[in-house]
Amino acid sequence: MGKFHNRITEAHIEFIAKQKIFFTATAPLSTEGHINLSPKGLDSFRVLSPAKVIYMDIIGSGNETSAHILENKRITFMFCAFDGPPNILRLYGKGYTVLPTDDEWKEYAVMFELPPGIRQFIVADIYKVQTSCGFSVPYYEYMGERDHATKWAETKGKDGLKQYIKDKNLVSLDGLPTALTEKVS
Repeated sequence: MGKFHNRITEAHIEFIAKQKIFFTATAPLSTEGHINLSPKGLDSFRVLSPAKVIYMDIIGSGNETSAHILENKRITFMFCAFDGPPNILRLYGKGYTVLPTDDEWKEYAVMFELPPGIRQFIVADIYKVQTSCGFSVPYYEYMGERDHATKWAETKGKDGLKQYIKDKNLVSLDGLPTALTEKVS
């Protein structure tokens, strides 16, 4: 089952800083709804305090995380050691979306090198932290970041990105609105 903590410790922060990938998981309240599990890369995650984290969310083909946390706030982050000692770290939280039009945007934007395809920040208040062994997680070698998202966003341009968001990011697979719905439509 692992070990539970009620806050993010310095050891957890050091582990998080070494990881090149993390995963987010969210789900709608409906038992018929689709669970979302997304890998995230880049230098996009920050621990703001022992009970608060943020990640920079890039425009993608859907916006499930925003829809799910708008509906019920639940989000889980998972970090796995793919090199070095085995370890899995999960952060359980209640999240919300910060958009470029929100007051908090400027406060968070200075923490990141913003790519042209940034869509939003996801901020979460963490109420439980779990570590587990990770003994069965295989070794993988980090080869570098992909530049596809940046090139795609640059090719689309500002107007093309706005249209793409309108076409693909305003509702979830299950028809739930995202935080962008009111801002864009």
